Amino acid sequence: MTDHPTNRLKDSASPYLRSAAHQPIDWHEWGDAAFERAKAEDKPILLDIGAVWCHWCHVIDRESYENVEIAKIINEHFVPVKVDRDERPDVDSRYQSAISAISGQGGWPLTGFLLPDGKPFFGGTYFPPEDQMGRPGFRRVLLAVAESYRKRRAELENAANSLSEAVAQAEEFSGARAEFDLGIVDAQIQSITQLFDGKNGGFGRAPKFPHAAAIDLLLERYQQAKEKHLLTMVETTLEKMARGGVYDHLAGGFHRYSVDERWLVPHFEKMSYDNSELLRNYVHAWRVTQNLFFRETAESIIGWVNEVLSDQENGGFYASQDADYSLDDDGDYFTWTLDEVRAVLTPEESRVIEHYYDVEPHGEMHHNPAKNVLWIARDADDIARTLGLEEGVVRLTIARAEGKLLAARKKRPTPYVDKTMYVSWNAMFVSAYLEAGRVLGGALANNCRAFALKTLDRILKEACSESRGFPHRIGGPALEGSLDDQVFSVLALLDAYEATLDSRYFAAAHKTMELAIARYGDDENGGFFDRPSDAARMGGLEVRRKPFQDSPTPGANSVAAIALIRLHAYTGEQRYREFAQKTLEAFAGIAPQYGLFAATYGLAATLFARHPIQVVITGRAGDAAAQGLETAAHGVFRFGKSVLRVTPGAQLAALAGALKETLAHVPADKLLAVVCSGQTCLPPTSDPAQLKAYLENGAVGAAAP
Repeated sequence: MTDHPTNRLKDSASPYLRSAAHQPIDWHEWGDAAFERAKAEDKPILLDIGAVWCHWCHVIDRESYENVEIAKIINEHFVPVKVDRDERPDVDSRYQSAISAISGQGGWPLTGFLLPDGKPFFGGTYFPPEDQMGRPGFRRVLLAVAESYRKRRAELENAANSLSEAVAQAEEFSGARAEFDLGIVDAQIQSITQLFDGKNGGFGRAPKFPHAAAIDLLLERYQQAKEKHLLTMVETTLEKMARGGVYDHLAGGFHRYSVDERWLVPHFEKMSYDNSELLRNYVHAWRVTQNLFFRETAESIIGWVNEVLSDQENGGFYASQDADYSLDDDGDYFTWTLDEVRAVLTPEESRVIEHYYDVEPHGEMHHNPAKNVLWIARDADDIARTLGLEEGVVRLTIARAEGKLLAARKKRPTPYVDKTMYVSWNAMFVSAYLEAGRVLGGALANNCRAFALKTLDRILKEACSESRGFPHRIGGPALEGSLDDQVFSVLALLDAYEATLDSRYFAAAHKTMELAIARYGDDENGGFFDRPSDAARMGGLEVRRKPFQDSPTPGANSVAAIALIRLHAYTGEQRYREFAQKTLEAFAGIAPQYGLFAATYGLAATLFARHPIQVVITGRAGDAAAQGLETAAHGVFRFGKSVLRVTPGAQLAALAGALKETLAHVPADKLLAVVCSGQTCLPPTSDPAQLKAYLENGAVGAAAP
C-alpha cells in the first residue's frame, strides 16, 4: 500500500480494478477518455490486462504498480489503462492475439504498449521490476519504449499498422472456409489421441489444463464406435485429475490448471467456467461407466459451488475464487505442513492421512517447501495392508479426518470470492446443474434443478433486453453482451425448456437466437462475430473477430452452431440448419489444425451430421413405469440428446412446432417412449431396456436422413 490518494478506479464495478485504486498510477478504465487523452498529450498507452484471481497480476501490482519510482515513469510518459479480462473479454481477446504475435506468449498479466489510437506495437506478459531470470526489467522496458516512441515514431506506426492488419485477418478467419466434411472430426480424434498422456491422463505436457469439450467428444465417439481406447482416455484423465492436487479434496471443486504433468501442483484459483464444464464431464462419465468415483466427484463440485460460488437465496453463480488471501502467499490456504496436519488430527488419523495424501516434512510447494498439496497417493486398501487395519476402518478414518481438516481450514484467512455474475458463465452452470438434475437423482438432483431454474429466471428478469438480448453482466453498470452471452443463454434456455416444458423458456431461446443472427451473424461468409454489428465503437483494435478456439471456454461459434442445430430440430425452420452449416463451413478449412482446441467444433459437426436425438415419454403423471422410461433415457449419454416428459392435458401442446407435428397422433395418456432424430422416429416402446438399446446402439443416428 502507498500514501497516494485513490485514483479513478475506486468507483469501478470490477473488483480487480478497485483493488488498484490505491496505486500511485493515474489509471484509466478502458474507454474514450483514455484514447482522447493519449491523442491530446501525444503519449503511448500502457495497457495492463489482468484479473482478480490472477496470482502474477497481483505480483506485478505489488512489485511495479505500487512502486513510486516506476509509477512516476508511467505517469510521465504514458496514459495507463487497466482492464479486467473477465469484464472485457472483447478487449482481452484482441490484445492477447496481438501481443502473442509480438512476443510469442500470452496470458495474464498482459502488458501492452499502444499508439494513441490503440494499435499495439510492443508488449509481453509479466515483467519483473528489474532485470532478472532472463527477463528485461519493467523500469528499463518503460524507458526504452518511451524513447522509441519519441525517436522512432514512424517505424512504430508502420509496425503497429501491419500487426493490426494481420490480427484482423487472423481473427476473422479469412480463408478458413471449406465444404463441411465430417472427416474433420476423425482428424480431431486422431490429434487428441496423439496428445493423450497415457500415464498421467490429460493431453500434452505441463502445464496441463482441463479440456472438457475434448472429453465429451471422446465420450460421444465412444458411444458411436465402442472403441475401448476412447473410453480409456476419458477414464484415465478424469480419474487422474480428481485424484490430483488440481482437485480440492476437502471442499470440492477444481483449481484452474496444473503446473506439472501429474496434476499435482495447481494454480489455485477456481473458475466458474472450469467447474461447470467439468461437472458435466463427470456426470457424463458416470452415465457411461457407472463408476461411483465420477459421481462422487460431480456431487462434491456441486457441494462446493452451493456453499462458496453461488447466491443460494436469489439465484446466480459467482465468477471465481482467488488462489491467495494475500500478496505474500501462493495457495497457502489450500496446502498443509505436516505439523499443521498433526495439530488438527489424532495420531491415528494423521498416520492414515499422511499415507493417503502423501503428507511429508518436505512438500511440493517451491515458495514454502514444508507445504504439501493434498493428492491421493495411495488407496484405502493399500493403506489398510500397510498399517494392519481393516479397509472399512481406513475409509471411515479418512472421512472423519477430512472433516476435521476442512473445519480447520475454514478458520484460515479465506481467498477472495469474486461475486460478479457474468451471463455466459451463469448460463453454462445452469446447463450443468440441469444436466446433474437429470442424472444424479434424489434430493441433490432436485436441488440442482430448482437452483438452475431460479438462476435462469433471475437472468431473464434482471438481464434480458427485448431488443439487444443478454448483457455481459447481471447487475452493476451495463456491459454490452458478447456472442458468448447470447449462445450459452440459448442452450441454457433450451435445457430449461426440456426440463419443464415451459414454453416461455423456448420462446426466449428462439428470440435470443434471432437477435444473435441479426446482430452478430455474418450472412455473407457464415459464422458470428463476438461483438454486435451495432455495438458502440470499442476503441483500440477495431477488429471484427469470430471466436472459434476453445480457450478457456468453448468456442462461441461452435456453441452457436449447436444452438442452431437444436433449434432446427424443434422448429423445423430450415434456415437454422442452413446457418449452422454456413457456420461450420466458415471454419472447416482450419478446424483440423486446431485439433484439441476446437473439440466443441467436433461436437457441433457430429450433432449436425447425425441430428439431435429427441426422446418423448408419455404417460400419466406419477406413473412409476413412465419414471422407469425416463430414468433409462437419462441414463445414456448422447451429446445433444433431449428427453421430454409429456403428461395428459395441455403439455402436448407445449411441444415445439416440428416435434408436435411429428407426435400429433401419440396419445399423451398412453405409456410410451418415442425416439426421433431428423425426420425419422423409431417404433414406440414401453420397455426401458429397448429404449436404452435404441440410444446406446446409435439406431437413431443410423436411421436419420
